[in-house]
Amino acid sequence: MSKSVKRCLPWLISLSLHLVVAAAGKKVPAIIVFGDSSVDTGNNNFIPTIARSNFLPYGRDYDDGLPTGRFSNGRLATDFISEAFGLPPSIPAYLDTNCTIDQLATGVSFASAATGIDNATAGVLSVITLSEQLAYFKEYTDRLKIAKGDAAAAEIIGEALYIWSIGTNDFIENYYNLPSRRMEYTVSEYQSYLLGLAEAAIRRVHALGGRKMDFTGITPMGCLPAERIGNRGDPGECNQEYNAVARSFNAKLRDLVAKLNKELPGLQLVFADTYDLLAAVVDKPSEYGFDNAVQGCCGTGLFEAGYFCSLSTSLLCRNANKYVFFDAIHPTEKMYKLLADTVINSTLHVFM
Repeated sequence: MSKSVKRCLPWLISLSLHLVVAAAGKKVPAIIVFGDSSVDTGNNNFIPTIARSNFLPYGRDYDDGLPTGRFSNGRLATDFISEAFGLPPSIPAYLDTNCTIDQLATGVSFASAATGIDNATAGVLSVITLSEQLAYFKEYTDRLKIAKGDAAAAEIIGEALYIWSIGTNDFIENYYNLPSRRMEYTVSEYQSYLLGLAEAAIRRVHALGGRKMDFTGITPMGCLPAERIGNRGDPGECNQEYNAVARSFNAKLRDLVAKLNKELPGLQLVFADTYDLLAAVVDKPSEYGFDNAVQGCCGTGLFEAGYFCSLSTSLLCRNANKYVFFDAIHPTEKMYKLLADTVINSTLHVFM
């Protein structure tokens, strides 16, 4: 296969996915999101935490060039997924009081940057726990019933696509960064602990009417620029220990998905494997149209994220589309688009 064809391949796949999804879009009235900074569309703007991105250079390539609270130069994967299903091209944050329940009825994110499946992870930077996200979801269902009536609300809740994107912070922010969980659990035991919490969360949403769900696996977190620079064993290279933990966690998550599909009536839960895609892009970025998969666009690209990016605008790259990562932790809009296509591909069979 020629290099030019390889470079175009992701976009050809994207087009075909969008055509198929467009035909099935009427079956998805809303996209409902739980998770961390990978899917936080601005909830952290409204809580007292330093885990924010509502300032430039974040959002510089968004529609109006203004920051939204997304940890990206533009949109996130969930925004692209929403658009692909014929819904609005951006998903609002639940805590944004400017959004009406009518706007939230077609999509809403409860996600919070720096959170995890483990509530203790959220405590590191004082963000919204997964338990609190679930409480907000219950509040949301009550608001829908008042605004739309019981029948219409039940249809939205029952036919919506639920996306879970969470877990990375539990390892790189909590387990490997702080001593308490390492003193309580081995890595394998901690994975099992997290999966128990994830199962409880999924069961909670199912009990409230949710049926169509995607749980996105952890990406190769050892290849994030910040983890490369912090890799004491092999500075500058991917932390293979972290990547092995991600693969192991994903394998166990697949088993959980299969288990819950058997046990919960009507549940259609899929596992979206984004690990292989990001690993492939990091390995051969040029085949996907990228020049740099080692550094972020912001600052030196090695450690800056959040407020550190706002202090390094003089070093900001000119074209974020050439970078896999926008800061030292989070992907660019272009990479999020590729990740979105992977999630869409994983969920297609639910709607066909």
